Amino acid sequence: MGLHPAGSTDTGVEEHRPDTSCNVVIFGEAGAGKSSLINLIARTTMAQTSHDARGCTTETNGYDIMIQDNTLKVKLFDTAGLDEGPRGAVPDEEARRLVKNLLRTLMDQGGIHLVMYCVRGERAISALRRNYEFIHSQVTKQVPIVLVVTGLENYEPDMEEWWRVNERSLGMSFAGHACVTTAPDKNPGSHLAERRNQSYDAICSLIKQSMTKRKKVVLFGQTGAGKSSLINLMAGKDVAVTSNDAKRHTMHSAEYDIEFGGDSYKVFDTIGLEEPQPGLSQYLKTVKNVYKLIRNLERQGGIDLFLFCMPGGRLTATVENNYRLFHEFLCKKKAPVVVAITHLEEEEGAMEAWWERHKETFLTQDDGAAGHACIITADRHGKYPDLYEESRVTIHKLVKECSANGQNQARVGENKGRKLKELFARTLHARTDIIIRLMSYGMSRDVAARLVDIIDAKELLGSRCICTS
Repeated sequence: MGLHPAGSTDTGVEEHRPDTSCNVVIFGEAGAGKSSLINLIARTTMAQTSHDARGCTTETNGYDIMIQDNTLKVKLFDTAGLDEGPRGAVPDEEARRLVKNLLRTLMDQGGIHLVMYCVRGERAISALRRNYEFIHSQVTKQVPIVLVVTGLENYEPDMEEWWRVNERSLGMSFAGHACVTTAPDKNPGSHLAERRNQSYDAICSLIKQSMTKRKKVVLFGQTGAGKSSLINLMAGKDVAVTSNDAKRHTMHSAEYDIEFGGDSYKVFDTIGLEEPQPGLSQYLKTVKNVYKLIRNLERQGGIDLFLFCMPGGRLTATVENNYRLFHEFLCKKKAPVVVAITHLEEEEGAMEAWWERHKETFLTQDDGAAGHACIITADRHGKYPDLYEESRVTIHKLVKECSANGQNQARVGENKGRKLKELFARTLHARTDIIIRLMSYGMSRDVAARLVDIIDAKELLGSRCICTS
């Protein structure tokens, strides 16, 4: 391990080092504890620190460090502190220039695996947003940004309490977080030493997660479709709580880390979507929550797959309209959409027969479904063990193949009808046209209008919503 001072380019990057496994950029305001964080990760004093709120890092420095029993080599880039005045160690304007140059150089040479936004726990939340917006504008969506909160050595009952208290008021999206202390301690077995060890493990976990790209799958469908059971089927074990009745069980979006076929996935289970009436307020709230989830995931690097879960049997108007709402209105070609048809235990002949009877419904939509799986998701009494295992193989194959290459995957039927795109492109009467389109999903005009109003108009009318050829 050794210090690599800033080179003549003043970015701290002499040249791309092919033996470096992971590039991690640490940034934040002066006095946030970035240099102390370097020393915590290195488990020795490598970076110069100060005991006051002024910055001590005057240039970009790179440190090669082996973490967690020498299992992963990382290069940490310590940057000059932001928000210092003209008399500070590095004035704010110059510090931002240094950070921009570093990020540009790393992205040109070998990429950035992780950005750590280092903040002190006692800082007001509103003071953190300016620097977050700055760094967010400098990196691509594929670069995860995580929050590291320092100065929590005395936070009670535990350091993670800071996140529990402040998460909802942040107003910022992060790919992960760690609540830590970087305060030095030379007394093994002390309370501070224990918290330092917890902090080290939390930081190493963030770094390792950035090296393991988890594909993001958003699961949606009506209550009782078997979404939670589908998650357990994919995971090969019970990780999601399920219910035996048709009552709403998932009350908010939940996420699950699942691995199969040599790949890692983060699956997001959403609230079951019902008919607009009579529960209009809950219906609008559900759509808004799913919309916010999709937007947040877009900011964090994008979505690899949308998975629509629906029960077999008779294809109802509610199911069909919910599929169209998600496929044409919320997903908008951000990722492939596939269909999982569940509850096919009693299907005569092969489960695939259901799809043959109904496939035109899903293939005639704009761009159509990218794939499907006819399955069962539960076999509590062991009556259908063969169908259950067949279903696991089928859903694994579908998710693996259709999430390949993430958002770069070619969409099915890319040259088909462009109805919704054309509606978004006409800004003069776009709101009215969108309402009319939503009414074709079986909504009343009032429901359609209220749905448009709760979703950001910029998203509906802006260029980001228009999928170009």
